[in-house]
Amino acid sequence: MPASSRSSSKELTHDDRTWMKIALHEGRKGLGLTSPNPPVGAVLVKDDQILGRGWHRKAGEAHAEINAIKDALSRHSDADLKKATLYVTLEPCSTKGRTGACTDAILERKIGRVVVGCLDPNPDHAGAGIELLEKAKVKVVTGCREEEARHLIRFFEKHVTTGRPWVIAKTAITLDGRTTLRSEDGSWITGELAQEDVQKLRRQVDAILVGGETVRRDNPRLTLRGDFTKDRPQPWRVVLTATKDLPEDATVFTDDHQDRTMLLRGASLERSLDLLGDQGICSVMIESGGRLFAHGLANDLIDEVIIYVAPILGGGDTRLFPVDRIVADLSDVSYEQVGRDMRVIGFPRRRSSNS
Repeated sequence: MPASSRSSSKELTHDDRTWMKIALHEGRKGLGLTSPNPPVGAVLVKDDQILGRGWHRKAGEAHAEINAIKDALSRHSDADLKKATLYVTLEPCSTKGRTGACTDAILERKIGRVVVGCLDPNPDHAGAGIELLEKAKVKVVTGCREEEARHLIRFFEKHVTTGRPWVIAKTAITLDGRTTLRSEDGSWITGELAQEDVQKLRRQVDAILVGGETVRRDNPRLTLRGDFTKDRPQPWRVVLTATKDLPEDATVFTDDHQDRTMLLRGASLERSLDLLGDQGICSVMIESGGRLFAHGLANDLIDEVIIYVAPILGGGDTRLFPVDRIVADLSDVSYEQVGRDMRVIGFPRRRSSNS
């Protein structure tokens, strides 16, 4: 990659960061819709005015840069686009696949400057688009809000660099560390807003993974519902079990979405992730009991932890981890109140012994 691109983040201005923030907002509109492609956003700016906005809506359809250019041309002329600045959250592609190369469109419209959030993590393409643009005398600046841009594509980056999906472990607990309530208190630990928040999370991922015991005990649906189903299929429901005694009438095997249920019998969690990655699944959310959660943490298989903490002392029989000595150091931890509950998000640090 050219040396000028590696150091160009020093040339970023406050305005650049402001426009890239808008591009990131555009990109987040594609969360859960673009797999196995990454979500990407773009804005086209000239003379402190946004000419066009765009985001990648679906794999096989136009990329964010093309949509931003089309949006701009719906209100402006070709001449208006010359010497404009394109802000894009991910390095523009330089190869033709199901869609044309974005670099070709940038050069055709004579866009004079391109500001990039992060490089393409695909080792076969990283830096290629930037090098092509620079050879054509387009000014390229990289690393604008890079951490946010990489977070946006974390599912894609994990899959394209390791072959495995990004793994989220999600659970809900009471203040006394229980994942179940007393039988007379019902089954929902969290309130309605937290349950809606889980729907937003499910909408972003390709698959939901549970253990056989969760199917036997809770008979979950594991589906998107209402408005959350718009523009995307139901996530894959993956049941991981070591035995054959699953109830044949379980919801995941009998409802209208039974064709989106995948049964993995006798496979370890590690092997299951390999199998899912091989099928193009880029993200998995574990919504199972504490045993899978604990196994994933102990073996460095979990990339992100999301815990909803309810402000109650539940007194249930089941605690978060049914085994002892589970240790995880979470980084970049965030806390947000969701209705009456608190949502905690963190990213387990890889242990040096396994790195």
